[in-house]
Amino acid sequence: MVKKKGMAPRRSPISPLFGPLSDFFLFFGQLVSLFLEGLWFVVRGRISVRATIRQMGEVGVGSLMVAIITVGFSGAVLALYSSVQLLQFGQAALAGGLVGKSLALEIAPVITGIVVAARSGSAMAAELGSMTVTEQVDALKTMATSPVQYLVVPRILATMIMMPIVASIANVAGLYGASVTANLGGISPTLFWRSFQDIVTIGDQLQGLIKTIPFGLLIALIGCRQGLTTSNGAQGVGRATTSAVVFGSMAIYITDFFISLIAQDLTSLRR
Repeated sequence: MVKKKGMAPRRSPISPLFGPLSDFFLFFGQLVSLFLEGLWFVVRGRISVRATIRQMGEVGVGSLMVAIITVGFSGAVLALYSSVQLLQFGQAALAGGLVGKSLALEIAPVITGIVVAARSGSAMAAELGSMTVTEQVDALKTMATSPVQYLVVPRILATMIMMPIVASIANVAGLYGASVTANLGGISPTLFWRSFQDIVTIGDQLQGLIKTIPFGLLIALIGCRQGLTTSNGAQGVGRATTSAVVFGSMAIYITDFFISLIAQDLTSLRR
């Protein structure tokens, strides 16, 4: 007898979407679960101060010089282009305010977040990933020690504390870099700093620094989540490290958009 070939099951045209959607919801759910569990330990005061201070040094000192150089030259490039255009239109008095506002609201906090995600977020994923694949995390659970309390909470608190500090120092570096470049372009330092004082407000500076706090939260959460879900040995650690940087950078830009949108709405309501 000749067997009849069965018809292959037809796949729905939207079935390829289910995989990425389920991965996204799983990723988001794990982040929320990690955040809530960490918040529970913080509310109860179960915080390792020594581990938090050690992580503050890792995040702050390790990322500071990179953030200073990156934001400093970003401010210099911004002033290089804007000073030429402003001089052409006779608006050189706006140079300091334009560059200062851009640095305070966007360039300093966002670039600092990207630097910390690349430097510290990847380190968190690599460190926790190595501990996961070598079963050190399982050993902590065996000793009735919560990995979230011992490993995650200090990293989250340290990143949230150090992000505004690193961003503020990087912002100052960007301003001085912009001042030097604007002077080379024909705008005197006196005019540059007077424009900065007239246009940039304390609210602008605070808005940029406040942004860095959720940035730090997301960087640490994503780095720790990627590390704690690592599998497949050294190859998995490499993937976790790479994905921590990619997802952290994406989260920073998405969060920055929504925070800026809310801030603009609040500003328009006050007016």
